[in-house]
Amino acid sequence: MFDRKNIKPMLVAEIPFAFENKYLYEIKFDGIRTLIYVNKNNISIRTRNNVDVTHLFLELHGIKNIVGRDTCIFDGEIVLFDKGRPSFSSLQKRLRIKNKDRIKEVSLDNPVQFVVFDIIYRNRDLTNKTLVERKKILDKYKDTDSFVKSKVYSDGEKLFTFVKKLELEGIVAKEKDSLYYVNKRSNVWIKLKNYQTDEFYIGGYVKNRTSYSLLLGEKKKNKLYYVGKIKVTNNKDITKKVLAKKKINNPFDNYESYGIFIEPNIKIIINYLEKTKSNMLRHPFM
Repeated sequence: MFDRKNIKPMLVAEIPFAFENKYLYEIKFDGIRTLIYVNKNNISIRTRNNVDVTHLFLELHGIKNIVGRDTCIFDGEIVLFDKGRPSFSSLQKRLRIKNKDRIKEVSLDNPVQFVVFDIIYRNRDLTNKTLVERKKILDKYKDTDSFVKSKVYSDGEKLFTFVKKLELEGIVAKEKDSLYYVNKRSNVWIKLKNYQTDEFYIGGYVKNRTSYSLLLGEKKKNKLYYVGKIKVTNNKDITKKVLAKKKINNPFDNYESYGIFIEPNIKIIINYLEKTKSNMLRHPFM
């Protein structure tokens, strides 16, 4: 039995993967991983790092009304949809709101949804039950405007093709007989992210203690716009090329922080999750 007051959700691995029938597949929504502790009188909403955000998402407090006499812990993702698509940048703004009146206003005008994909407590510990068994228990609770059960798919390849077409974050494959491992990362749940790939110019770098951060940009109308940075080690071939380049003044139109700048004529292929509304790369890597 786990300590219900201080737990962190089971985390997902990102490893080489082959589609198999032993998995159930779900869409990976871009949001805030959350555990919700709830009964008919109380609700506590906590992030994966056990930060209490109950006061920030008033629209989720109605989940108290669907559990009846039960005491539950639900595992899921808080998602903010913008024109039908998850918007992580908009969700981040919700986290920064401090004013109580403003919190109440946005909870009505631009509400989030809790996309729930697991239940780990229903009047007793459920973590020793299989995923399929826990899903059946979760199905006892009806969807509402704020509480939406994650849809399960059996054909992972077809789902991943669909997710890539819609440019969503990715999918998660979960072994049907997997137990729930509190506070742990396990290979029985595997994420497959839908990374995008583009070429970007290197306009400079920042020297760290044991590595370098390359400053990335894209050209529009003969101007170079900063889109983010990526860390590389000193022994990478690309690092040697960058360090050998002639130093110049800042070539970026929108970057004012510290950097050592070079002529932006080296291009590099970068994978990334998405671009934010401010045109910054999320999770870039080589």
